Amino acid sequence: MEFDQALQTFIMESRELLEAMEESLLGLESSPDDPDSPDNRDAIGAIFRSAHTIKGSGGLFGLDGIVAFTHVVENVLDRVRGGEVPVDGDLVALLLSCRDHIGMLVEQIAVDAAAQPDKETEATGIMLLNQLKAYQAGAKGTAPAVTGARVQSQAPVITTLPSGGTVESDNWHISLRFSHDVLRNGMDPLAFIRYLDNMGKIVHVVTLPDAMPLVPDMDPESCYLGFEIDFHGDNVGKATIEGVFEFVRDDCTLRILPPHSRIEEYIQLINELSEDKIRLGDLLVNSGSLTRKELDEALCLQALSAESCREKSPTQDICQLGEILVKQGMVQPELVDAALGKQKVAKENKVQESKLIRIQADKLDQLINLVGEMVIAGAATSLLAQRTRDPALHEATSTLSRLVEEIRDSALQLRMVQIGETFSRFNRVVRDVSKEIGKEIGLSIGGAETELDKSVVEKIGDPLMHLVRNSMDHGIEKAEIRRQRGKPAKGTVHLNAYHESGSIVVEVGDDGGGLNRDRILAKALEKGLVTANQTLSDQDVYGLIFEAGFSTAEAVTNLSGRGVGMDVVRRNIEALRGTVEIDSREGAGATVRIRLPLTLAIIDGFLLGVGSASYVVPLDMVMECIELDDAERQETRESNYINLRGTVLPFIRLRDQFRELGKAGRRENIVVVQYAGQKAGLVVDELMGEFQTVIKPLGKLFGNLKGVSGSTILGSGEVALILDVPALIQRAVSKEAQLLAYGL
Repeated sequence: MEFDQALQTFIMESRELLEAMEESLLGLESSPDDPDSPDNRDAIGAIFRSAHTIKGSGGLFGLDGIVAFTHVVENVLDRVRGGEVPVDGDLVALLLSCRDHIGMLVEQIAVDAAAQPDKETEATGIMLLNQLKAYQAGAKGTAPAVTGARVQSQAPVITTLPSGGTVESDNWHISLRFSHDVLRNGMDPLAFIRYLDNMGKIVHVVTLPDAMPLVPDMDPESCYLGFEIDFHGDNVGKATIEGVFEFVRDDCTLRILPPHSRIEEYIQLINELSEDKIRLGDLLVNSGSLTRKELDEALCLQALSAESCREKSPTQDICQLGEILVKQGMVQPELVDAALGKQKVAKENKVQESKLIRIQADKLDQLINLVGEMVIAGAATSLLAQRTRDPALHEATSTLSRLVEEIRDSALQLRMVQIGETFSRFNRVVRDVSKEIGKEIGLSIGGAETELDKSVVEKIGDPLMHLVRNSMDHGIEKAEIRRQRGKPAKGTVHLNAYHESGSIVVEVGDDGGGLNRDRILAKALEKGLVTANQTLSDQDVYGLIFEAGFSTAEAVTNLSGRGVGMDVVRRNIEALRGTVEIDSREGAGATVRIRLPLTLAIIDGFLLGVGSASYVVPLDMVMECIELDDAERQETRESNYINLRGTVLPFIRLRDQFRELGKAGRRENIVVVQYAGQKAGLVVDELMGEFQTVIKPLGKLFGNLKGVSGSTILGSGEVALILDVPALIQRAVSKEAQLLAYGL
């Protein structure tokens, strides 16, 4: 059981890493001409870390296929990171394909951990590995050899003293001070220096006699010399150099500073280290810029410093480890600053991680369902309290209702996610499709921070995919046509989201040619969708493209032209209790606007009574309520609109709409509702106030019921229908428009 949970965690983390990898690759592709820019270096590092983490985690679970393939990708990325392989469009395209292949392997593991890749996946992997071989030529990390001529041309630069400093040459700098007793202990200092020369090339040596006493005080068995050495060695690390002096380590003071060119490498290694260990010394040791012996020595000095400070003054500050390391010349200040920065970021991330917890979606759905049942039970309790007329019980139930409402809001907030993550996935879609159809197209994203229910996000992905591809294929013109129209050659697809009247609006637009009204109308006449004598608004005409089998494309492509898809888009949106509309300007582009409810679970509703039936409308759509007097009631029976403060307000009688046969009330009220900028009135018998509404879906038998989007259970146990306000408003507005058209 624990293994299965760990594997699921690996799969979820791999998906996140692959998304981050794709985002970084797309960012790298947009500016490959400047590989040394900070943004590009960060992107390359992020791509490498994603591949490295997936490979390492996959090895823990014995996923050899993922490990073997990702290892090759990692090798290529390592050469890219080292500047050995240039970044171009072909490499980015290959790495994107490799990212997709790794994703396919992960998804196959998600379905069946023991399953082997199918033949098609294996063939794809072999093809990609063959392409990666072209970027693996040469020994990885091999530096150019240092020739004698180069050594002679170099100025003998010794810029590092025991007090520390930076190395400005491309050589290691070794500061070596032997103890006076090294000769008595049977050690030959020159032997160690000669052995060092065998590992590479000693470029320059300065012998320092600063510790020499006066001649009368000299001891022939003592060593008084020190050495400052410039050393060049290929593929030699700090620990390797320190190992040369292993046998004499207790009889010398050794300080090793890396070449100037290695400082950036160490900083990069520090930034790429895991955040499991965030102590300063561990970061420097693990990056290779500090050896374990140097760290132990520095810690001893820190302990002695702390003891000395406490003896002198209890309030005196104790020297920090970083200060000691720099003063002793063990590491450069830049490396200490990088490690401190990494330490700070790691601590902040750990604090942030402690605030987050992963939870399975089905458990969250179960919680929402239980909260819904609690809301219904709370409504029943409140109803019983009202009937008993017990003030104490009524007060207790009021408190309970308030707490239930807070729990409801908190539980629903758990399912709210930002739509930006869904939008960002279309960067890859736009990139691939634009190459496929031979157009230069970019993506613009707005409102990425807008939140909506996770269940809505999951179901809106396919409709958005079709709309984006449709905009690219049909909407945006080819480059030559755009230039003729005075537009930039590169087209743009826009994705935007925002909140409006308790709903979320998602827009998919483009700066292309827009919809051709005449062509759409002619095609609709040809298919018999409309008649020649019909009067249609622009919205009505544009809405025809959502009819099944409708297409104005002159040729069928891989993307569109068969008339399949837009009807599915509308059907999927309506299944989410949403609506879709189109705003278009010929020659300037088109925008498809989708309006969706924020949540599909629990809403604040307004309860209405009509005869013996009860209905609910979303509270966010209610603008105001108007009571009709006798004269107005008589007047409204002869028309379908009223004068609301100088404006015409069409309305619908719910009694007539749903053929309610119950006894009419003594008074009538009009509930003014609004949706997508349009207003209409609902004539009802009774206003029953606010009501926490748990949305229950209608059965298949009532799936085509007009004007109703769902149902809920009242505190009394009775069922109330949730009204489809957008459909009712559209019905009222259309009916009024027809009456005005015929002069009635």
